[in-house]
Amino acid sequence: MKEEHSIALLNGDSFFIDDSHSNYVSSHLCSKFKLMQRCSINHKSGLRRSCTYLGRLASVRRCVLFLVFLCLVSLLYSAYHLSSIRFNIILRGPRLDPSIHCSSTKENGLRLGSVMGSRSHASPGRLRIDAKVLLFAETQYSHLGRDIAELLVHNRLKYKLEVVGKSLPILTNVDKGKYGVIVFENMDRYLTMDKWNRELLDKYCRQYQVGIIGFMSPREESLIGAQLRGFPLHIHTNFKLKDAELKADSPVLRITRAGDVLWGPLPGNDWTVFSPNHSTYEPLAMGSIQALEDGVGFGGLSSNVITVLRDCGEFDGIQRIFFGSGLDFWLHRLLFLDSMSFLSHGRLSTSLQRYIQVDIDDIFVGQKGTRLTPSDVESIIDTQNRIQTIVPGFKFNMGYSGKFFNHGTDEENKGDEYLLQRANEFTWFGHMWSHQQPHLYENISLLEADMILNKKFAIEHGIPTDSGYSVSPHHSGVYPVHEALYEMWKKLWNIHVTSTEEYPHLRPARLRRGFIHRGIMVLPRQTCGLYTHTIYIDKYPGGRTTLDSSIKGGELFQTIVFNRINIFMTHMSNYGNDRLALYTFEAATKFLQCWTNLQFQSISALQLAEKYFRMYPEETEPIWGNPCDDQRHMKIWSQNKTCDQLPRFLVLGPQKTGTTALYTFLSMHPAIVSNYPSPETFEEIQFFNGKNYYKGLDWYMSFFPVPKNSTARFLFEKSATYFDGELVPRRVHALLPKAKLVIIIISPAKRAYSWYQHMRSHGDPTALNYTFYQILTAGDAQPKALRDIRFRCLSPGMYAHHLDRWLLYFPPQQISVIDGEQVRLDPVTSMTKLQHFLKIRPIFDYSLHLRYDTRKGFFCQVVNGDHTKCLGRSKGRHYPAMDVQSAKYLQSFYMTHNIALEKLLKRLGYPIPLWLEEDLSDRPVNNQAVELSNAL
Repeated sequence: MKEEHSIALLNGDSFFIDDSHSNYVSSHLCSKFKLMQRCSINHKSGLRRSCTYLGRLASVRRCVLFLVFLCLVSLLYSAYHLSSIRFNIILRGPRLDPSIHCSSTKENGLRLGSVMGSRSHASPGRLRIDAKVLLFAETQYSHLGRDIAELLVHNRLKYKLEVVGKSLPILTNVDKGKYGVIVFENMDRYLTMDKWNRELLDKYCRQYQVGIIGFMSPREESLIGAQLRGFPLHIHTNFKLKDAELKADSPVLRITRAGDVLWGPLPGNDWTVFSPNHSTYEPLAMGSIQALEDGVGFGGLSSNVITVLRDCGEFDGIQRIFFGSGLDFWLHRLLFLDSMSFLSHGRLSTSLQRYIQVDIDDIFVGQKGTRLTPSDVESIIDTQNRIQTIVPGFKFNMGYSGKFFNHGTDEENKGDEYLLQRANEFTWFGHMWSHQQPHLYENISLLEADMILNKKFAIEHGIPTDSGYSVSPHHSGVYPVHEALYEMWKKLWNIHVTSTEEYPHLRPARLRRGFIHRGIMVLPRQTCGLYTHTIYIDKYPGGRTTLDSSIKGGELFQTIVFNRINIFMTHMSNYGNDRLALYTFEAATKFLQCWTNLQFQSISALQLAEKYFRMYPEETEPIWGNPCDDQRHMKIWSQNKTCDQLPRFLVLGPQKTGTTALYTFLSMHPAIVSNYPSPETFEEIQFFNGKNYYKGLDWYMSFFPVPKNSTARFLFEKSATYFDGELVPRRVHALLPKAKLVIIIISPAKRAYSWYQHMRSHGDPTALNYTFYQILTAGDAQPKALRDIRFRCLSPGMYAHHLDRWLLYFPPQQISVIDGEQVRLDPVTSMTKLQHFLKIRPIFDYSLHLRYDTRKGFFCQVVNGDHTKCLGRSKGRHYPAMDVQSAKYLQSFYMTHNIALEKLLKRLGYPIPLWLEEDLSDRPVNNQAVELSNAL
């Protein structure tokens, strides 16, 4: 055994070294620090070798620590370059294991597309019910009621929410039931309903074969064995449960599959469980009672209990499904959808088919140490092959920015090269060459040059360029629309499809929709919680526990269940390192296979878009929102745009009520500026009610001056065709929710006749070939041109009907209804009132700028001191008097509409115009006219 020696330091501390190293250490220390005065070494004699240092001990310690640090850095640096394994992977630990244990995928080879997956609830008989849910909620804001409504919206199921009250809504329409399922947020409201309403509701359910879904509400008192009122059924309340499982052979299950026992505690501590006492009941879901620590018993109740119960209808002829808890438990959300489908005989079913596309954005983009290596690429391919056994046709969709190719470490550059060698294993789409957001380019030429570089890169490296799909960095330019992006996509790449999370807004995700602009189909993109800043599982918000919760019944799981078409955005960095994205999607597909009968498939982006808009044709038309209402939209909106370039108020019309005169008077105000004229429609843009709407927001804003080029504080536009447009109120509210609306009206009979004469003066052949009375009385058998001109003649004068539609979107405080006759007779007073409504200061004195012109018969603008400038020849034209027969017809036709207008104006606090009092003074009845009015 080697002898040990010690080196003694000044403070008496020592460390031991063996004999073979003693000389080296001694001389090294002495020469290195030059602090020794005396060094003595004693060999095998037991004498102690000692060194006495001259100098401060603290300096020695710092030197030693510094040497140790240098050694460690040197070792790490050497290992990094000598090994192909990156240290961040070593430090992060092993790859994530996506294994999901599930009995249903093992029994009888059961998998997606099996017989159970094709189960249908459709009834062979003729059903007389609508595909609509009647939801009875405690309040409009109650937690469970809101959850149910949101779930229905997410699955695009129609519903009517009714706050529980003393009366029922109308349940039938002629001989058809208006609702396919009745849902009670609180089943007690159904059980304690007054006798009349209960009998009426039950009769409706029996007659139209409509089922009831009821949720047992939490109770303050704990009940054991309490009988449910009127039913051979007992309930037990306020339990904590665990270990959920489903009755695998229940006919209710359609989307839901009895995957396995869901081990672990269930959410909540106020569960209601059921004990049936009749053959009409059968369990749908079960659970176990969590053992109480104090050993208190359950009154003879078994630890295995029923949590969701089906009533087969044998007791009273009505099928029901009772839930012992709300929708906080994810499995209840699936069972709720299946229950609606089952009880409505398939009328409220959603498709079992699901389409999945996973985009990997930012290929070649990323800092060193976060990019793909060859082994990462191999892992992506292996995982893709395994997912394909569940999702036929599945391939990861790679989005590349060629500028950053081979910008990593040596190993990562090999990964770039290897990815291109295996390019045929994936699908591809062009991102942006420099990964810059399109809305930041100063002009379209720079944007074009960037796209050309990326396409050239693709051609040189064998990447296909004909997918017809592309994604913009950070959603820029897709919505809010940057027209240059759409133009270059079509020109250079022949793009037909893109996707975004931003339409109409990022949150809530259940409201994301698609639209078509310039021939490019924009699909809603979903999220899976993986972003560029989330590379490792320990960086995921909430860590692995939160991610697993999202996969196993949580947000990601439900996103795929509730959306028939899913496009997920991920990033390259999530596929290297600990390969977080691979774990996420493989685990998610396996868990979906375990607990659902959904049938998955992947198809091309173009096929996906075509299928989407066949399913949801109502989404083809976009709804342009206001970018300034959303901070995320502002970040991806062109910097040279501003919402100050949008109008602050609109003059809506209708036609032939004095809109042009009002427009002229407003334009005289120094603080008010109208839109630039249109070469097609003159002073009117006519954006919200016609084909111009599809030209987009940029086109609309181009008609208004940029604020820096104008001192006006109030921009406005006038389009007399807005007032009665069916889609206009919704479109205006989406873009200009805070805008004020000015509506000018005159006697509807006078307006109709004026419009007819206006069409004659413009040479309309129908107006020229038919008398006014012939047009008014045209029936359904008459030529289409005649029926169309009749509609345009009569419909705008149904003022109350159209005002009601505007009031659905705008509060009365934002609407001003002006008497057009008053504007004609006393414009100064009318314009002063309007300035107060618009809150314009200082008030413009119109008495100094308007004068009555006896030749024209109305007020005109004063110019050059004494002269007047009036409207054109077409304005103020005198027409022949209306024939008596037409006047009587119109008075009768508009009678009900004028009565409704009178009531509406009183409710809104407006004075009743003199012309309206006159039109209502005599009320002759003309049944034919009333019927025609109602038809319009």
